[in-house]
Amino acid sequence: MKTYPFNALLGRMKYITRWALMRSARPETLSEHTADTALLAHTLCLIGQRCLQTGGEVRPDVVATAALYHDAPEILTGDMPTPVKYKNDALRTAYKAVEQESARVMASLLPHELRDVMEDYLTGAVLNDRERQLLKAADRLSALIKCMEEGEGGNREFEAALAQQTEALHAMNCPEADYFMEHMLPCYRQNLDELTRGRF
Repeated sequence: MKTYPFNALLGRMKYITRWALMRSARPETLSEHTADTALLAHTLCLIGQRCLQTGGEVRPDVVATAALYHDAPEILTGDMPTPVKYKNDALRTAYKAVEQESARVMASLLPHELRDVMEDYLTGAVLNDRERQLLKAADRLSALIKCMEEGEGGNREFEAALAQQTEALHAMNCPEADYFMEHMLPCYRQNLDELTRGRF
């Protein structure tokens, strides 16, 4: 009987810890980050469609699904620290090639009929440029929220990363992300009682 280990491999995202160079008050797994990014990506798409009417072809369900797979190659490569990954063009290009090869290898672990479509999700090829920007913004928002949570817990380790992520998000010129940061991001500083008071 032939078996296909793709999904079992995806299940290992919960063993990959992010922020390896940082002292975290609470470790964050790749599974957590992936789920957060998918939720944020879906919300950003809807903000664009319903709140801002920014236009362009944006498919919220496709973007959210792509977000679920956007870091899956890290199951094979591990989470490369951002300062290393983006240090220079040579490292960025080399790491991108490793990610592409990892995506190809992962897709090969599926039945032949599923490989092409899944490789498009794993590499982001399924997305258009606008959708790719929204997914990147969601990825950065997830990192920003992690930095905020660490700071709220008294961990100063993430102060520089918080400033870097905030600056990077503003530099994206993404109206959906700007809207989220103005209207939704402040709520992440509230406790459960504050978030739900008067709403139930």
